[in-house]
Amino acid sequence: MTHTATWQGNVIAKSDQTLEVGGYRYFPRDTVRMELLEVTPKTASDLECPHGVQFYDVVEGDKRSLRAAWSYEAPQPKMKPVDHWIGFWEDVEVK
Repeated sequence: MTHTATWQGNVIAKSDQTLEVGGYRYFPRDTVRMELLEVTPKTASDLECPHGVQFYDVVEGDKRSLRAAWSYEAPQPKMKPVDHWIGFWEDVEVK
């Protein structure tokens, strides 16, 4: 089954090889339009995450959705299958 992540009518990611872990759907990085994601500075809470979380703003032109995507850069065993994959929430619709 193909899954799509859409924000403000724009497809950000599309893949038939997504994984659902912990109630969230993750997309392989090479299926994500990374040019629409901007790395956000890590907060104290982010630094405490055992999986090495990195959040991203979704950005296009003057539109921005804060911290609407994330990736685990040093996942523990439970999250290892989605190592460096991208998850979405908030304004991003995943179908």
